[in-house]
Amino acid sequence: MNMLQWLQEWYQSHCDGDWEHQYRISITTVDNPGWYLEIDLIYTQFQDLEIEMQNFENGETDWYGYKILNGKYEAFGDPTKLETLIKKFKEIVESTD
Repeated sequence: MNMLQWLQEWYQSHCDGDWEHQYRISITTVDNPGWYLEIDLIYTQFQDLEIEMQNFENGETDWYGYKILNGKYEAFGDPTKLETLIKKFKEIVESTD
């Protein structure tokens, strides 16, 4: 399955008339250059999940990392890693679901 399609479906499955008014998914860029992905997990079955920072560096232009802390998935990576950041979130969700 396409990672963007999967993320859209995950988001839609949590929209209940309330959740989407306070919590969100945010995809932005960083100046390294790269991507930053933030997904609120409050009021989902993953709100208490915690994962320490995981960093993967294979060079100056090949890197990414992620963590879950305080009800939030935060991930960042080089310009080619947006799909990887979503895929890591999917793997976490599916392994703890």
